[in-house]
Amino acid sequence: MKSLENAPRIYVGTYGMYNSGSLFGKWFDLTDYADAKEFYQDCYEYHRNEFDPELMFQDWENIPDFLISECSLDDMAFEYFQALDEMDDDTAEAFKIYCEQVRSWPGNGKALDEQIESFQESYRGYFRGSMKDAKIEYAYQYVDETGMLANTPSVLERYFDYDAFARDLFLEGYTEVDGYVFADY
Repeated sequence: MKSLENAPRIYVGTYGMYNSGSLFGKWFDLTDYADAKEFYQDCYEYHRNEFDPELMFQDWENIPDFLISECSLDDMAFEYFQALDEMDDDTAEAFKIYCEQVRSWPGNGKALDEQIESFQESYRGYFRGSMKDAKIEYAYQYVDETGMLANTPSVLERYFDYDAFARDLFLEGYTEVDGYVFADY
């Protein structure tokens, strides 16, 4: 991962210890492991004092909820974090949002490379710059990039209703989450 403060970590205990009134466990930094197999081996080794320990993920940091629950870590988690590590910070944040709120992954059944490709086709950028509303800011860019008003006399161009156009764009065709804009295809 790019920084240790944002590293995905899991506090791993066991149900047996928990049911006995103990929160005995350890924080495991996922960046220390190449894959899930290595991670689980280390977890079981740490809890070797129990016969057939049933691992319990009691807490986690920097892991999206769609990849983890109290009793399991998605098999694709390590590939997901590797993909994030190869992206710049803004793109990685947009990809997290895309996976969680726009095109639910891994629940959508796509392979990670398909999800990344879909994201790259859909992602339009981060819009929270000069305007208060990301949707309207995107509408200005959309009109400019598509040349919608290119042949319109400037005296008429100022009457174009960007607010209404933005509202219509995002009714069908686009999604905005926290300033990140995605095309809905």
